[in-house]
Amino acid sequence: MSGVPPTGASSQASRGSKRKWVPEEDAALVSCMVDLHNVGTFNADTGFKAGYLNELEKMLEKALPRAMLKARPNIESRIRCLKREWSVVYDMLNGQNNSGFGWDEHRQLVLLKMLFGNPMLR
Repeated sequence: MSGVPPTGASSQASRGSKRKWVPEEDAALVSCMVDLHNVGTFNADTGFKAGYLNELEKMLEKALPRAMLKARPNIESRIRCLKREWSVVYDMLNGQNNSGFGWDEHRQLVLLKMLFGNPMLR
């Protein structure tokens, strides 16, 4: 036996394929999470109680019937990614050292202040 996979097989195939989320799915996920929080059934001190992923799966099935999102690994993984991405944005805008970044409430854009004080929109 050599360490080479058989023809047509790959290490990626054994782990499954990577799923790309579209903005509509992200919006539906966040909306369902807000609804789930507002209902209060799965609320806990620091987040949600066990079983909330299965409830989110059911809610997303109603909102996006053809998406075929599963609690694990799809929803769980996407929530983890959104948390990571949100923390970067939050730190950039509200952190102690925000390095000249700000938020233009009127235009709904990130504001980058140049060294000379002239704001430049990005």
